[in-house]
Amino acid sequence: MIRVGILGYGNLGKGIESAITQNPDMELVAVFTRRNPESVVIRTEGVSVLHTDKLTEMTDKIDVLVLCGGSATDLPEQTPKYAKLFNVVDSFDTHARIPEHFAKVDEAAKEAGKIAIISVGWDPGMFSLNRLYGNVILPEGKDYTFWGKGVSQGHSDAIRRVEGVKNGKQYTIPVESALDAVRRGENPELTTRQKHIRECFVVAEEGADLERIEAEIKNMPNYFADYDTTVHFITEEELEKEHSGIPHGGFVLRSGVTGMNREHKHLIEYSLKLDSNPEFTASVITAYVRAAYRMNGEGMTGCKTVFDIPPAYLSAKSGEELRKCLL
Repeated sequence: MIRVGILGYGNLGKGIESAITQNPDMELVAVFTRRNPESVVIRTEGVSVLHTDKLTEMTDKIDVLVLCGGSATDLPEQTPKYAKLFNVVDSFDTHARIPEHFAKVDEAAKEAGKIAIISVGWDPGMFSLNRLYGNVILPEGKDYTFWGKGVSQGHSDAIRRVEGVKNGKQYTIPVESALDAVRRGENPELTTRQKHIRECFVVAEEGADLERIEAEIKNMPNYFADYDTTVHFITEEELEKEHSGIPHGGFVLRSGVTGMNREHKHLIEYSLKLDSNPEFTASVITAYVRAAYRMNGEGMTGCKTVFDIPPAYLSAKSGEELRKCLL
């Protein structure tokens, strides 16, 4: 039985708890929070909710610790810190900073004789694997990644930071004409604006300047300025009724050619349509918890990514069962 701990109990932590119930070779040992533990209510009977200062007392009771903090501030600090105490899995998703994060975590995990698997989820994660497969199978070709239609939690947070905004959600939506051109094998050169649009649903505070809010959102650098963005002002009731979920998804495509004269075109496409972004991410993470447990049990240490994990390590089935049922 793989004993699992969860650090952080937001949407992702709740998803991890749920995913563990679907994996009979795992049990949830404890949930750790920086808040008052009495304010956190989990659904699994008999599992303690503890403050993070109790983590050092649990090193012999947890096989793998799942870190559910944010990539911007929490995980860069938490993953190296706790990789010195536990085998860990995180969902660090700031693509440009993955090499830096990897180096820090690798040093800590190797020093402690632990395994740390970082950047687990669907992008980075499952989409990363499919980009790799596409590149090695079609070495002459082009990669395309489209996200959505789905809620971007980071962009939604950016909306809510605008003065005069009470609440809001933002959807990332692929441009259908661009996606169709890739599927036709045209290998288009696409700008950021040509690949995605952004649609915002905003609840404004009473008396707020709606024109200013709309202009500030549309011109926000690093979030909306490079996209065609639409802003809809709605009521709190409409937001709750029509936009309470956290759906997401997307597509990874590799368009390439083969043949002595490069005469044959091929397209590899992998797609996801998710009712719940955090629950799906949690399901991916839970599979990699099993891999971390097995790899460390075999004496492996250091930081790993999804590129380094043999697929068989993710499954509860034996090698014999996998060859019989899935190969």
